[in-house]
Amino acid sequence: MEVAGMARERVQDMADHCAIEVAVSVLGGKWKLVIVEYLLEHPHRFGELHRRLPGITQRMLTRQLRELEADGIITRTVHHQVPPRVDYDLTDAGRRFAPAAEQLRLWGAWYKRQLVERDAAEPATSAEPVTPVS
Repeated sequence: MEVAGMARERVQDMADHCAIEVAVSVLGGKWKLVIVEYLLEHPHRFGELHRRLPGITQRMLTRQLRELEADGIITRTVHHQVPPRVDYDLTDAGRRFAPAAEQLRLWGAWYKRQLVERDAAEPATSAEPVTPVS
């Protein structure tokens, strides 16, 4: 598949032994999983997604949506009205990700708690370097 000038190995051509590689190829990156998570709630318009994703540029959101659409994870529906309206929704393939998304959410919350607890248990370190006394 090629989107916005970037080529990636076709999913159909990937090795059969690593299905995780397929999932990461389709859903990997900083924004795609979060976009899919929001679309699991209900269809969203571009502006709604952009507001919910602070830090993403319009260009990057457009790119991520196009890649998800090309991979058959989302659909883009253009409503011919004034002003024009475009809705993004999950396909059946995208909705099948819901159980995995829940497991990732649970694991992420657990992992973050582990780090917070670990950091709380470690003694505070001084920000100033220690200079030996002569």
